[in-house]
Amino acid sequence: MDYVNPNEAVATIALAGGKKANLSKKVILIGAILSGALLGFATTLALTASTQTGLDIVGAILFPTSFVMILLLNLELVTGSFAILPIAYFRKETTLEPMIHNLSWAFIGNLIGGLLYAALFSISVTSFGTVTTSPLIEKIILVAENKTLFYQSIGAGGLVLVFVKAILCNWMVALGAIMSFMSKSTIGKITAMWLPILIFFAQGFEHAVVNMSIIPIGMLIGADIGMADWWLWNLIPVTIGNFIGAFLFVALPLHYSKTDKI
Repeated sequence: MDYVNPNEAVATIALAGGKKANLSKKVILIGAILSGALLGFATTLALTASTQTGLDIVGAILFPTSFVMILLLNLELVTGSFAILPIAYFRKETTLEPMIHNLSWAFIGNLIGGLLYAALFSISVTSFGTVTTSPLIEKIILVAENKTLFYQSIGAGGLVLVFVKAILCNWMVALGAIMSFMSKSTIGKITAMWLPILIFFAQGFEHAVVNMSIIPIGMLIGADIGMADWWLWNLIPVTIGNFIGAFLFVALPLHYSKTDKI
């Protein structure tokens, strides 16, 4: 049968997490750079679609494309690993040091990939600096500023808000990574992964790796955002929230509830 029993899937995830934790720095970095860039592609695709149609839900439906590619290619996405590696740790398939090694280098690689895509896309969307305004440029700037300056304008409440939205986001993203193990067929994996990713993007939750490209793009094409605005009001709290969402609401409950062999 195509469907995989959840207990078997979690056991397989633990084994996969153990192998992932022991990857070399080079392999992690290459996979993570590709993942960061691919999520940049998906984000600008989604914003292009929502700009062209006037319907943000159309962009949300399209956004999971790159996430699917990342999981099918078994690349390194730190937010998915926030659930997979702890499951491997709980089931003694890895230890703390290699888990931290993988997550650290995956974060760095995702950031490099996001910045690389941001630099290239900013050239494309502005026609190498000759175009300063268009519906898509305005949309990207608005999104980037809403992900930083809006939270800053609220003050302490903004930090709470961005943190909660990051938890909700990676509850779904980590679940998407888990869902890739719920089927043995490619089409089954794609369908299963698509669902939670659509849910997070459609509701405007905060994903650290997505923001590693879309906020820098906004900064490069005219958004009034400084480096401190990006890191203090988005990237740092969002990364922490993403980890907590994956750890508390995906890794822990699946580890403790999916223990039967049946």
